[in-house]
Amino acid sequence: MYQWDFSILWSYRGLLFEGTLVTIALTAAVIVLGLMIGLVAGLAQLSRFAALRWLSWGYIELFRCTPLLVQLLWFYYALPLLIGIEMTAITASILTLALYGGSFYAEVIRGGIQSIDTGQREAGLALGLTSGKVMRRIVLPQAVKQMIPPLMNQSIIQFKNTSLVSVLAVPDLLYQGQAAATETYRPLEVYTVIAIIYFVVLVPLTAIVKKSEKSLRASD
Repeated sequence: MYQWDFSILWSYRGLLFEGTLVTIALTAAVIVLGLMIGLVAGLAQLSRFAALRWLSWGYIELFRCTPLLVQLLWFYYALPLLIGIEMTAITASILTLALYGGSFYAEVIRGGIQSIDTGQREAGLALGLTSGKVMRRIVLPQAVKQMIPPLMNQSIIQFKNTSLVSVLAVPDLLYQGQAAATETYRPLEVYTVIAIIYFVVLVPLTAIVKKSEKSLRASD
């Protein structure tokens, strides 16, 4: 019978802690950049210009319909050959995860905006507001309220997606855990601890999402 021994991992606590910090920092970066990309793509989906709508649609479907792992490998190994610019593993990871997450954020943003009654847009235009002001002052403030829960859910998924960057040797939690598993020959203990760390970080976030959903329902 296998004898579990977690005590051997105590000497690797610093390594795992550093990996956790890298994972959190990477997640924060890809969420911020992904939201910016998603906002632009989501608004482009609603543009009156067909070229913008098609360009946005192509980007969204390309990233949503291809595996994230394949995207990571392509951006790190293939893209530098096409553009002639070297790319670090961190840069490739942030760019890929942001574009991947942005494609999902874009659909959330598009759906949130479209959920607002068109009569409110028409009323704003009738009052002499420009389309941009109607969007900023009337539509977006209401749409954001509907977007918050799905955007937060997608951000939680982004946190878990960062584990894939270990294939590019980015020193995130999983990569550091793999190093510890190799040195200790205790992969079961290492990956159990990694799973617990992800769980501890994500449980409060999921609780916040549920609470925000209840608050939004109560305010309707």
